[in-house]
Amino acid sequence: MIEEKVILVNTNDEPIGLMPKLEAHEKALLHRAFSVFILNDKNEIMLQQRAHQKYHSPLLWTNTCCSHQREGESNLEAGQRRLFEEMGFKTELKELFHFIYKAPFDNGLTEHELDHVMIGYYNSEPVINTEEVESWKWMKIEDIKADLEKKPEMYTVWFKIIFDEFYHYLEEHKL
Repeated sequence: MIEEKVILVNTNDEPIGLMPKLEAHEKALLHRAFSVFILNDKNEIMLQQRAHQKYHSPLLWTNTCCSHQREGESNLEAGQRRLFEEMGFKTELKELFHFIYKAPFDNGLTEHELDHVMIGYYNSEPVINTEEVESWKWMKIEDIKADLEKKPEMYTVWFKIIFDEFYHYLEEHKL
């Protein structure tokens, strides 16, 4: 299996090199990433629970999918590729905004990402890839906000950060 590489970027999202994913997380170097939020017509977000065998954050709940762009791949192409790989469906995505965050994990790795946040709409059940996803559920946006306050340990470190940005974006914009 070929080790996946991430695109190292500066704060203006300009590529400055490639690096193996694990090494970038060990060195906490800024790299390009994306986060996809899928909503249904009831304004619920599809959450995924990370598979139990993931090397970090296993069994924690997070947004519909997230990952890293590959060299030569647009943000939207990457989002659609990974959504299909993890959740087994395709839908149109729209990029909403991007921001930089840094989040250390208990295992010594650090996410330092320029994250492109995308939204899409879907009303059916996914066909999850069990190597990536343990489970999934629809959840109302306000219920997620309340649950994050009551049970933050049930969610990934990055989801807490990204959801806060997403929530404030929704407050300021009509989708």
